[in-house]
Amino acid sequence: MIPSLHQQSEELRNNNSSSLELTELALQRAAAADGEGARVFTRLYADSARAAATASDTLRNAGIVRSPIEGLPVSIKDLFDVAGETTQAGSVALRGYPVATESAVVVKRLIAAGAVIVGRTNMTEFAYSGLGINPHYGTPRNPWQREVGGVDGGRIPGGSSSGAAISVTDGMAVAGVGSDTGGSIRIPAAFCGITGFKPTARRVSMQGVLPLSENLDSIGAMAPTVLCCAMMDAVLSGEEFVAPVAHPLRGLRLLYPTNIVRDGMDEHVAASMQAAIGKLSAAGAVIVEQEVPAFNELAAINAKGGFTAAEAWTWHRQLIAERKDHYDQRVVSRIMRGKDMSAADLLDVLHSRRKWIAKVEQQLAGYDALLMPTVPIIAPKIADLQASDDAYYAANGLILRNPTLINFLDGCAVSLPCHAAGTAPVGLGLAAAGGNDRRLLSIALAVETLLKQ
Repeated sequence: MIPSLHQQSEELRNNNSSSLELTELALQRAAAADGEGARVFTRLYADSARAAATASDTLRNAGIVRSPIEGLPVSIKDLFDVAGETTQAGSVALRGYPVATESAVVVKRLIAAGAVIVGRTNMTEFAYSGLGINPHYGTPRNPWQREVGGVDGGRIPGGSSSGAAISVTDGMAVAGVGSDTGGSIRIPAAFCGITGFKPTARRVSMQGVLPLSENLDSIGAMAPTVLCCAMMDAVLSGEEFVAPVAHPLRGLRLLYPTNIVRDGMDEHVAASMQAAIGKLSAAGAVIVEQEVPAFNELAAINAKGGFTAAEAWTWHRQLIAERKDHYDQRVVSRIMRGKDMSAADLLDVLHSRRKWIAKVEQQLAGYDALLMPTVPIIAPKIADLQASDDAYYAANGLILRNPTLINFLDGCAVSLPCHAAGTAPVGLGLAAAGGNDRRLLSIALAVETLLKQ
């Protein structure tokens, strides 16, 4: 079992460990020749991490603790600016480009909170896929069935925050900070058996973050538990940490859509979801199965590429003109869909989104949260998706489908492990309309506690 941030913090508080010891252990795991570190990190900050850990220990010994994550090793996704470095975003296309003159707001907040940043984590190039496959830096392997078939075997970690998830599962960090435009935090969390929280987009500053879609991007963390994610969210959002209190399960009303979100669901995910729903019902939660008609409309709204294609093309068009051959061709082909979108097409999406959100929020008004499988299938094999464009794009569309609903809603969401021990990881998704982050974390804490029993 992966130690939580709360447990690690308690160890530090009780002088049973030190930040330097935790950091050295994380760095050892990242550097292990037989580990995933070479595929997890695009840059390891060994020297600065040790210096930060030493400083944290010195401050703690003087009675100064800056935050609940003081002295804990964390990782950051490779799209956050760090002063003096070029932000690569899991690509090689930006090599040689100017360095950042200032660190991203979230990086500054982590440093101010006393977190020890151990490195930049690998990702799908420019965050444009939910699979986590990266031809430039390698693909970190899912902890489940990792040894099947060697390095080229194993299963995808999920994306785009692939390295962030594996940094947590493999003890290279106690939490991984990532981004989520269409599920890029929740998908890896679901596939790798950990917890992922996507806050309401406006909650965390995007300043200094290489964008995919400014209308959809949000910043959050993956970690072992809901409480861990709440601790990280407080730091990332610049708020004082207030531990969530578990929401009563009895009388909790959860809407489980009957359309879209269950399409293509495999047997293991279906069985895991049904078992979780059985526990929730027995605990007094009310699960209402009902169609959400608006969900049927989203594919048509985004038929020409939606926000992601339009905004990605806007950002990338000059770089593609200069260095198209440096891109992952499966990524650049999706970005280039935005080339054919007109201003009117983008305005159609903007106007449709407002109406769509109103419809969904109206239906959600009588419920505490939405319930759905984070991803309807277990993690596919890396080799299968590398070998076939058809398999790659089909899997990507299916895997992104459910989480994308919540990004378009401008909502908040969490993915919780709900599979039986020893079986393929499955994520149970809980979501709510935007601005309900703290309440959703309280609900998630209650559900997490129940599922662990």
